Amino acid sequence: MSHLHDHATQALSVFVQGFALSLGLIVAIGAQNAFVLRQGLRREHVGTIVAFCALADAALIAAGVLGMAQVLGERPALARLLALAGAAFLAVYGVQALRRARGAQRLQAAAKGPASRGRAAALAQAAAFTLLNPHVYLDTVVLVGSIGARHPAALRGWFIAGASVTSLAWFVLLGYGARWAAPWFARPRAWQMLDALIGLTMIGLALLLVHSVTSDA
Repeated sequence: MSHLHDHATQALSVFVQGFALSLGLIVAIGAQNAFVLRQGLRREHVGTIVAFCALADAALIAAGVLGMAQVLGERPALARLLALAGAAFLAVYGVQALRRARGAQRLQAAAKGPASRGRAAALAQAAAFTLLNPHVYLDTVVLVGSIGARHPAALRGWFIAGASVTSLAWFVLLGYGARWAAPWFARPRAWQMLDALIGLTMIGLALLLVHSVTSDA
């Protein structure tokens, strides 16, 4: 029983880490989020767009974690180097988020706009926003992958699940909760609070990552 309890505690901790890391990376004022919000406001192909964005993120996260685990499995020095680089990235990202919290930003997507697109055209646009953005590969494959790969093989699935659930929940909120969420996203104060929370979370994750690297050394 004690062994099962310890494993469940570790799994939950890894799940939360994946969830928090993905949340900090995905919640941003960008073209993909604005597109999903716009589709939600117009109620056009929402399920298709939400499913594609969430599945694409999950696939990239899984590929990153499992691929990095294979690459770094016999290279502990490289694993530590990437972990320290990831910690530095998270720290810089966190500081940038705290700086954004001092400004006034908003996410807006007009319900009106170009004529309605067919499902295939909307899906192609979602694919472009998702897969043609070079930052998505840095975030999911390299950063999330290298951090997730540090966990034992039995716990990597929990990390992938936590990070993927974040994407799914976020895109569902943007797409299906658009009419309720849009006024909230249009308030600079709301984004200031969110950026402050993200900044503190990312800095906290960076410190935990540095601690894990130094304790393994």
